[in-house]
Amino acid sequence: MIGQDGMRTPPYPPARRGTERDTLSGVTFADPYRWLEGETDEVLEWQRAQAELAIDLVRRLPHFENVLRSTQRFNVERNLALPRFAGGKWFRLARHPSGGHMQVLLSSEMAGGATLLFDPAVLDAERPPFISWIAPSPHGRTLAFGLCRDGSENNQIAMLDVESGRLLPAPTETLMDSWTGGVQWLPDSEAFYFSAIAGTASEFDQRAYFHHISKGETVEQRIPWRGAQDYRMIQVSPDGRLAVAVERLQDPVPVAWRSLEEASDWHPFIAEFDGLLCGHIIGASYVAITDVGAPRGRLVSVPLRSARAGDPSSWSEIVPQSEAVLRTITPVGDHLYLTEFVDTYARVRIVDLAGRVKGEVPLPGRGAIVSEQSFALMNLIPRGHPDRFLFGFSTLTTGPGLYAHAPGEMGATEIETPADRLSGAQVEDRWVTSTDGACVPIHIIWPDNDRDRPRPVLLYAYGGWNVPRVPQFPGPMAAFVAAGGILVHANIRGGGELGRDWWEQGRMANKQNCYEDIYAIAEHLVASGVCTADSLALVGASNGGLMAAVAATQRPEFWGAVVPRVPFTDLIGACRENYGRQAVAEELADIEDPGEVRRLAGISPYHLVRDGLPCPAMYLEAGGADPRCPPWHARKLAASLQRATSGTAPILLHVWEGSGHGAATNRNVTALQHAEWISFVLAALAPGVARRAAMIDREP
Repeated sequence: MIGQDGMRTPPYPPARRGTERDTLSGVTFADPYRWLEGETDEVLEWQRAQAELAIDLVRRLPHFENVLRSTQRFNVERNLALPRFAGGKWFRLARHPSGGHMQVLLSSEMAGGATLLFDPAVLDAERPPFISWIAPSPHGRTLAFGLCRDGSENNQIAMLDVESGRLLPAPTETLMDSWTGGVQWLPDSEAFYFSAIAGTASEFDQRAYFHHISKGETVEQRIPWRGAQDYRMIQVSPDGRLAVAVERLQDPVPVAWRSLEEASDWHPFIAEFDGLLCGHIIGASYVAITDVGAPRGRLVSVPLRSARAGDPSSWSEIVPQSEAVLRTITPVGDHLYLTEFVDTYARVRIVDLAGRVKGEVPLPGRGAIVSEQSFALMNLIPRGHPDRFLFGFSTLTTGPGLYAHAPGEMGATEIETPADRLSGAQVEDRWVTSTDGACVPIHIIWPDNDRDRPRPVLLYAYGGWNVPRVPQFPGPMAAFVAAGGILVHANIRGGGELGRDWWEQGRMANKQNCYEDIYAIAEHLVASGVCTADSLALVGASNGGLMAAVAATQRPEFWGAVVPRVPFTDLIGACRENYGRQAVAEELADIEDPGEVRRLAGISPYHLVRDGLPCPAMYLEAGGADPRCPPWHARKLAASLQRATSGTAPILLHVWEGSGHGAATNRNVTALQHAEWISFVLAALAPGVARRAAMIDREP
């Protein structure tokens, strides 16, 4: 039951404790809930009992239905899928009128006049597969796209004859997700490259393939990879003469090239390299952003056939490092569009191929280019048009719109109007001093101009993998602001918002800095009167879910509520599978070093649980089909916390069966997911705000 004094601890489904132990590099840990890693009948029955408990508590809250309507309203696409131009036609992804699954639309114009090209409901009317990505052939007569059938983001290639609408034979390999763009076509539209996994997702054996359509052949590429299990992608030059094989997700590097004209073998390009070199083939060179000697990034040109390509001193610098963080480049004709961060906010400069500045794209406010992707490798996916720069843009209070700009134009053309806005909300920028003196940027979204009294606060952060969490529209989290709360968007260390140094200061041996940043922000918000000590909540997803779970177990006294979404919580057990092992080894610790393993346990939430922990109210959410952060992470942490806590606040667990890490989840389901945890937070922090949420008018 929930009353004005908050939420009381419910009776939890019992979870037996085992005697298993886990050993990593000779260091042994108790693992009493190892059995919850299985998908047995016992585990699933326990999981469903936990979900029923969460649903029963949260959906009976008097404000739940209004919060759900609010999350449905604000559940706009945060990262716009740019329309793709091919063969004189525009291909785009759009939501079905029901608001759930994705469809493919076709039009002769950049916006408007679209007709339905493909609806996956023809394959399964009850549970239409999710369309993860689209890639039209250069002549526009064939469309390749990814179909995910279980919410996991794992998908298979489908191919469609655009004129007849007939599905065509396609490769049968499984793609991990959409992060390498699906397929990369050759200019003749007869063949494409793609990356796929061999075996299960947890084995994470990424390989590259070449598929020839008329021959019906799929051939694995023999490429001199660096050997690590990581994401891999092949880029093709616009003229079809050259191809480059790129490896690594967060700091990509081109490891090999080949001549497509001569049908040559793959030649090593950058064999040994500690840094980022991320760009595009232009002529006979690889024009790319690098952080070598420039932690905020500079633009260089590297000849593909050079024997000295691996020596950074041989590279030609096109654009030197500046005060901005250089994030992506987009070739448009004989110009390059550079997207940058200035104190986390977006800027777009235009230069020619010699690096001479030709202008700047006027942006519609202080915000973010939302068509950019989280990981650096994802920004190598071809954009929508060869002669125009297409981009999505939003602010912390205005939903994303679609814009276009061509070299020489004075302003950007609005193609699609921003989806929604937070009326009356105000944004304030601050810098918070962390434990070691680092200055951490935060953005405070106030629901109105009244700043003279403490409010319930929801603190959101990520802090890892060189991923920038840019100041863009918060999507369903806007419902918290609409209900009268304050949303704080924090750019803690570990992310890519302030350059390579910002990432390095929050990874591996420095990972604790991420959490110290969060604690410093919490203390600042209370000390400055933004909120009180019991009206502060923390939320994060994926690596942010790890962050939230660490904060709840290291410093529980800071939080009234914590929401780890699709979290990574058992950092020792994760190393028993290739995907988890690689993730830990790249970002968190040297798992071959016993000392590092002990440090790792100090940031592993499952191992931080101790008897008598005064746990805040917690809502753990996971996807039953999630291959990145499998649901057992949330299950094991929930069981451990429910047993150990000395607090009276509830600890709820909802594993959403048929859902994954989030990107391939039906939007109606994601609105419901957000409505549950936001309703939980409102009730846990401030019953007064919860009552307001039950009464507010949700009409736009």
